[in-house]
Formats: sequence, structure tokens, C-alpha cells
Amino acid sequence: MSSGFVKTKDGTEIFYKDWGPKDAQPIVFHHGWPLSSDDWDAQMLFFLANGYRVVAHDRRGHGRSAQVDFGHDMDHYAADASAVAEHLDLKNAVHIGHSTGGGEVARYVAKFGQPQGRVAKAVLVSAVPPIMVKTERYPGGLPISVFDGLRAGLAANRAQFFHDVAAGPFYGFNRAGATVMAPVIDNWWRQGMMGSALAHYQGIKAFSETDQTDDLKAITVPTLVAQGDDDQIVPYKNAAELQAQLLPHATLKVYKGFPHGMLTTHADVLNADLLAFIRS
Repeated sequence: MSSGFVKTKDGTEIFYKDWGPKDAQPIVFHHGWPLSSDDWDAQMLFFLANGYRVVAHDRRGHGRSAQVDFGHDMDHYAADASAVAEHLDLKNAVHIGHSTGGGEVARYVAKFGQPQGRVAKAVLVSAVPPIMVKTERYPGGLPISVFDGLRAGLAANRAQFFHDVAAGPFYGFNRAGATVMAPVIDNWWRQGMMGSALAHYQGIKAFSETDQTDDLKAITVPTLVAQGDDDQIVPYKNAAELQAQLLPHATLKVYKGFPHGMLTTHADVLNADLLAFIRS
């Protein structure tokens, strides 16, 4: 099957895509909040054309996966990713996560992928670990009021809120001189509105308040850390730079001027660098 559903241990149906030769090395993509596996279109087509097996799933409550009213936390996200990997029996896989998906990758690799011997490498793109919210351990984080504001905006008018995020900070379209791509905004909005308001609301706590220091320290496979220095969603000094310090085998790449959504706006650059890392 090139797409389908896997039922997790708690009964949640998770949608996945599985394209390409089943004997090729798998590359598994983990999407950001509040999107779906469709956010990886440019990467999946690129790596498929380069001979890889490409797999991506919709997080619970997102995209085409079941809109359950429970389990919207990093532990369930990682377990769901593992359910897909086990169902498809993926081995020697490269797991690539963007934003919240980067947190999912970190927990999946540490808790499931490495212990099961399924992972060759990992990539964190504009990823949320070690933690986004300001804490005593990480004073460079964002104040909780930022995330309370996200929750308030989502609850008041999700459709308008999602449009404003995509049209503004996510892709850097609010920067002077930016080339605003209306269809990209529309596609972000489409992906977001496919999902569950409850999953998105509860997911804000998951991506902002989960301390993943131990996950990062536990990852022994080679890991590429990539982020733009104009990321207005996840500040890179509290994300990529700390990830590179905590990961035992990290390669850090900071892109000048790239936004949070660089896998769409700068797909050509990112794809080439991902391919070089996977082949290295």
C-alpha cells in the first residue's frame, strides 16, 4: 500500500504515506504544528526521485488522522510515529522532523527508534527542543504569555489566526521586501483547518512545555541540526544552538535570513543539504 492507516495501541487511526521502492533506505518525515504530512511535499518528491523510500504520517488530530480527544502530548506523538515505523517495518531509517515534528523525532529516536535498532540518522529542522518556554534551566526561552496568546487566538477564531500565522511570521512574509506567496499561505491554512481545533489547542502545551533535554542527550546516531537565523517562531539560539550542544553527534547548520518555514521557501537549498548529510 502506498498510503493507509495504522491503528495504535489506544485505538487511534494514524494516516500515513509510503512511496517508493520498499527495499530502498527509508526517509521518514515528521510535520510541524498544526499541519500535516503534506507540508513535506517538496522533500518527498525530491527524495523519491533520488531513489529513496519516503514515508510521512499525519499526527493524531492533524490532517487525515483520527480527531481523538486524548493523547495530544509528545509521548503519544512519538508512540504513534513508532506504530507507523513498526507497521511498515522500517529499518536503517533517517527521521527528519520540522518544528513540533523535531520534538517528535527526538522522543521517537530516544525512546523507540534507537532501542529497536531502526534508526540510522536524524535531522532536526527549525525544531522545538530542548524546550520553548522560559524556565530556570533555559532562561532564554519565551514567556508562557506567548503561548497563552496562541491559545487565545486559536480559540477565538482559528481560521483567522491560522491565516495570520502563515501570512506573517511563519514564512517571514512580514519582512520588508519579502516575496509573499499567496498559494503557500492558502496551503498552510488548508492543512491547519483539516485538523482538530482541540488537538491544535492542546498541542501548544506539548510543543512549548515539554523538556526534551534527556531525549537529545540520549540520541547517539549522527544528527543534522538546521535552522534559519530569522526564525520568528522558534528562536534559534534557544533551539538549534542548544540542540547542537546537547546531542552527542551533531552537525549544526544555521542559514542566514531563512524563516521558520524554510523547508517550503528554500526547499532547493535544504533538500541538497539533507541529501548530502544522508549520503555522508
